[in-house]
Amino acid sequence: MNTQEAKIVLEAALLTAERPLPLAELRRLFADELNADTLRVLLDELRNDWSDRGIELLTLASGWRFQSAPLMRVYLDRLNPEKPPRYSRAVLETLAIIAYRQPATRGDIEEIRGVTVSPQVIRALEERGWIETIGQREAPGRPALFATTKAFLDDLGLRSLDELPPLEANTAIAPAEFELQFAAATDAAPIMASENEATVVLKTAEPGGSVAVSPSDPLPASA
Repeated sequence: MNTQEAKIVLEAALLTAERPLPLAELRRLFADELNADTLRVLLDELRNDWSDRGIELLTLASGWRFQSAPLMRVYLDRLNPEKPPRYSRAVLETLAIIAYRQPATRGDIEEIRGVTVSPQVIRALEERGWIETIGQREAPGRPALFATTKAFLDDLGLRSLDELPPLEANTAIAPAEFELQFAAATDAAPIMASENEATVVLKTAEPGGSVAVSPSDPLPASA
């Protein structure tokens, strides 16, 4: 099989996949005859081949995925006028704190937000697949430690937590006030997805914006 044929196989597999495909699975397409380094080269070439189209090939935490380019969102939204799920400010603030301070316990979150964390907030994030329990802290009561998942990174179009937008240098981490920059790297929808995954998070802030977290903020009714 030559290079062009291999790229066609990769292209077909990725375009029809319902989730990101890691290199280990992509190698199975060729019965492990192509090593990981060769596949990376082919994937980079394939990404360049699609660079001037409405669909782009991205590498995410869970693997490689084709998705619509950000500029296509305004057009694709016309085909799916239904609004994606809206999450309360309490849910988004909790998610942001876990993302930047993980692993974090409910006590850590409550100290930063200044209010009690509702069980429904944690449940909403777990059901969405954005957080998971990764252990217990060696402290009285052995509280659960929460961390974000690969699905959270995939939905934001990120490969690792290092790609999260950095906190402002002058951010004061204190119970009195906590201003957290929380903008996703992309708002493009996965090509096979039924909803725009990233915009679920972006509903409270445009790319480059911020979410202000203050203990004085009342919890919304949906919290």
